[in-house]
Amino acid sequence: MTWKDLLGEGRVERHKTSREELADLGNACDRDLRDAAILDLSSDNRFGLAYEGALLAAKMAIACAGYRAKGQGAHQTTFAALKLVLGDEIHVTANYLERCRRMRNKLSYDAAGVATERDAAELLGKAMDLRGIVERWIAENHPDFW
Repeated sequence: MTWKDLLGEGRVERHKTSREELADLGNACDRDLRDAAILDLSSDNRFGLAYEGALLAAKMAIACAGYRAKGQGAHQTTFAALKLVLGDEIHVTANYLERCRRMRNKLSYDAAGVATERDAAELLGKAMDLRGIVERWIAENHPDFW
């Protein structure tokens, strides 16, 4: 998959980000990751918050690359596009996040008790790692936004 493919399918659009947009996305990401660490919440809610944090971190990278996911399936597109932005180092994580997306859909729309404590903790760890990777990538590749 390439940017040209995603553009042609209408799954992304060109987007010019700003320092303010990235700060807003980063602050929302950090909030969700902090809240996902609250052990008094259900594992479903902790999982959902960690997922949202990972999604926001991915959006930051994609925005710096000059794009934004759009339309039906935007979350799926976001994780696919993350591979284009960060390259080979992120493929395993992006594939993991895609699996989490499906699980999050189930717990958000269909059922309770879907995510275990282990699921929530694992996703939180991966989302925090992704946040750090994205932050370093932006600092190295787009310092004008940092």
